[in-house]
Amino acid sequence: MEISTVILFVGLLIFLAHLFSGLFERTRIPDVLPLVFIGLLLGPLFGFITPETFGQVGNVFISITLVVILFESGIGLNFSTLRNSFGGGIKLTVINFVVTSMAVTTIVIPSGMSILNGLILGAILGGTSSAVVIPIVGKLRLQESTRTSLILESTFSDVLCIVVTLALIQAATSNDLKPIGIFGNIIASFFLAAIIGGFFALLWASILSTIRRLENSIFLTPAFVFIIYGMTEMLGYSGAIASLTFGVTLGNIRSIPFVSSHGLKLPLVGGRAIQFQPISLNKTEKTFFAEVVFLLKTFFFVYLGLSIRLNALNIIIVGLLFTLIMFTIRIPIVRLSMNKTTPKLDASLAAVIVPKGLAAAVLASLPLQAGILNGQLMQDIVYSVILFSIIATAILTFLIEINKIKQPYTRVFSKYA
Repeated sequence: MEISTVILFVGLLIFLAHLFSGLFERTRIPDVLPLVFIGLLLGPLFGFITPETFGQVGNVFISITLVVILFESGIGLNFSTLRNSFGGGIKLTVINFVVTSMAVTTIVIPSGMSILNGLILGAILGGTSSAVVIPIVGKLRLQESTRTSLILESTFSDVLCIVVTLALIQAATSNDLKPIGIFGNIIASFFLAAIIGGFFALLWASILSTIRRLENSIFLTPAFVFIIYGMTEMLGYSGAIASLTFGVTLGNIRSIPFVSSHGLKLPLVGGRAIQFQPISLNKTEKTFFAEVVFLLKTFFFVYLGLSIRLNALNIIIVGLLFTLIMFTIRIPIVRLSMNKTTPKLDASLAAVIVPKGLAAAVLASLPLQAGILNGQLMQDIVYSVILFSIIATAILTFLIEINKIKQPYTRVFSKYA
């Protein structure tokens, strides 16, 4: 494909993304859906572009997109809402992961797959994708507490899927499963990553006024987030959690009592100290980051669409079946997890927001790389589920919002507010 054609397509895609966003505001048709379909047309269906065309750049782009989306969404979360939603988010994450993993394992065992391999597949598919969930819930008519719970679920479940899947693959290759070690890794990955993100957010907020004096400095904040993400991952913890925590702390810096009232002091030799007054992001910076997220999100969903592998009809059918089961069991999961004060509409929408995405796509290749039996089959099933779960989430949220299938769901959640 010629460079001029690529540049023309990029320009058209950005215009189309704004058009799809405008249509969403008017019709409630999610803009995610047409972007994924464009990717499907370019990749699996007509073969104009393949993921291999981008090489390692594609993986880097996906990670950058995830970091920026998490950081920008964290800026918009306030401490009071986060505090009220944290327990619900954790509960929803754990119940959804356990129930989904067990359901997937139960389904695949009769087909001849071992229990451990079934657990690996279940762990890969046990979460929701933060890179998909955050853009979707950002535009839905949800209470802030529900939106925050779903964002937390998607972020926490990414970490849960990665840690558990890696531990199970190690157990499958070495015949040594250590449940206590898995639990310890999960706790460390969550809390130490959050501490790193929060600490560096305080540091950055303290020097932000100085940073702003530099020429063309607006992109230094996300650049610093990239550094935090990479450093946290290199230490073996969750860069995603660190990025989200960095955004939350920076966005709520004025709400932290000891910071807002006294600032921060850096002790020096001789008993002296330098006084810092941390500041938050201004409106211009927040608007800029929102624009960056919009642009990255546009290319991410197209890339996700062209990365889907649809090799055989039987795999497509299996993926569709798995997706149907996951959306069915999501209803009791939401009933078990969400407080009865949650509005019926919010609970109904939460019951259909089950998209798989980035973490599942990355983890899907690991069993095959590790030489695990049925590794290729697992990868193909995961790619199929990613496609159908994103499509189903987009369509069902649309149908609920326009009241086409709202009544059956609100009947299920009749005891909710």
